[in-house]
Amino acid sequence: MFEHVQFSCVDDYTLNGCFYPKQQESNFLPILIGSATGIRQGFYQAFATWLSTQGYDVLTFDFRGIGDSLYTSVSQSIARIQDWGMYDLPAAIDFLLKKTQADKVLLLGHSAGGQLLGLAHNFAKVEKVIAIAGSSGNVKGLSGRTKLMAPVMFNLIFPISSRFKGYAATKMLGMGENLPKGVGAQWREFCSKPGYVINALGKTVDVDYHDAIRCPIISIHATDDEIATEHNVKDFLRIYPNAKTDYISLEPKALQHKAIGHMLMFKSSHQNIWSVIEQQLH
Repeated sequence: MFEHVQFSCVDDYTLNGCFYPKQQESNFLPILIGSATGIRQGFYQAFATWLSTQGYDVLTFDFRGIGDSLYTSVSQSIARIQDWGMYDLPAAIDFLLKKTQADKVLLLGHSAGGQLLGLAHNFAKVEKVIAIAGSSGNVKGLSGRTKLMAPVMFNLIFPISSRFKGYAATKMLGMGENLPKGVGAQWREFCSKPGYVINALGKTVDVDYHDAIRCPIISIHATDDEIATEHNVKDFLRIYPNAKTDYISLEPKALQHKAIGHMLMFKSSHQNIWSVIEQQLH
């Protein structure tokens, strides 16, 4: 059971989300689920519902240019990843606090959804970050098939599709929704060198709260994740020098799974992992 909600960002862009009220009394802080790049919020519905049964109020939402927060054709969207961190994430934090009357939120972000707090002016309203598959995505730190595919995607597919179709083509690669070209361009920029968003500071990004963030940040990644490798997880955590950071590596076989990778932690088929995630929320 959830409620469709809308809320506005400081630049008046309206975002669409779903609020899952807690189904049992508790004193737990509310959870904001931040989606991965190009992934619709509905992907997290089963997980959000489960969290609500554990006593958490939960908010999911679509970043601008994605899913229900896309109001034009994707080729006409001017969204950028930095907008997700500077405008969308802060608006979602404030909406959830107002909705629940809580003092702080828990940010449970998947990939990019957990990597952008350093751009959010209201970062102090986040009690803890649980970054699922949270990493820098640095192309040199990738592994497996993704290490081979990423340069082709960033240097060939994105520039060509952006020029001739007006968007960064990802759906054909099985990587979520097609992306606004600005998102595709920044994704390439962020992952081109170690440090993720740090690569854009002083260039396309002018705000930086990474040094000021002191809340705990925990990355949970799978050992078979070709994007959030241990190398890239450590690279991500280092950009928060004053936060208490740590990471947890999950071995698929130890959890009775053939694979976990970058996406499967939120699937109902992998529900036995959810309690592992939930333990880190306290």
